[in-house]
Amino acid sequence: MKIVAICGAGIGTSGILKVNAERVLDRLGLDADVTAADVASVTSAASDAQIILTSPELIDRIGPTNADVIVVQNYFDLDELEQKLDEALG
Repeated sequence: MKIVAICGAGIGTSGILKVNAERVLDRLGLDADVTAADVASVTSAASDAQIILTSPELIDRIGPTNADVIVVQNYFDLDELEQKLDEALG
């Protein structure tokens, strides 16, 4: 499974979201390749992804995709992220 965390530049908030997604996946007992990317490269970075994690501000910039797009309100709220990933994967 591939999950891509998207932010504006691909280094700040997407990195935080990547690490927290890995923590949540560990809680759920799931294995996935989680990467961080900038919104400009979302088409290539997420071409084979099952899930894209992003903020509400960037949702309109993602474009057409076959991945499930999960909007995360608080990147530091592991419970929110766990609930949303569990719903998408379960």
